[in-house]
Amino acid sequence: MIRLFVALGLPHATCIDLAMMCGGGLPGARWVPMENYHITLRFIGEVAEPQAEDIDSALAALSCKPFDLQIKGCGVFGQDQPRALWAGIEPNEALTNLQKKIERAFQRIGLAPDKRKFAPHITLARLRNAEPLKVQQFIQDHSLYKAPPIAIDSFGLYSSDLSHSGSIYHLEQSYTLARVKA
Repeated sequence: MIRLFVALGLPHATCIDLAMMCGGGLPGARWVPMENYHITLRFIGEVAEPQAEDIDSALAALSCKPFDLQIKGCGVFGQDQPRALWAGIEPNEALTNLQKKIERAFQRIGLAPDKRKFAPHITLARLRNAEPLKVQQFIQDHSLYKAPPIAIDSFGLYSSDLSHSGSIYHLEQSYTLARVKA
């Protein structure tokens, strides 16, 4: 069995920029290492090797144009009991279309539909017993954050190994976004 997800990797310079925003000053935060920053397009979970091959084939068959996206602001999942701090992604029709194509391709090969609403973000920290007021202060302090636009010309299929120190991600396959002929 292999634990998989589909995501957009981020340029190294963007990861450094995001990492500079993170760090101390927020008790209860377990900061995500910058090499793990990504934008999840679809979490898959544990699958057997034959199903992983079907997933690879489905992703390889997708056609989508490259696009730019913008990282902007930050927020939290779990307002009353914050559990994750994230950097936001400006609404982006091309990103949403890519995610929908991936979802449809997965349903065609028999994967159950993802019940979660697509909420593109980059997880910066996992929170445990973080004081909501301190979390809100961090969000307020970084509400104007805006990274330079990122050119997206590929996405990847990643595996995830769980460990005591956190998840370790491996890029299993990369898929190039190609210009779609009109």
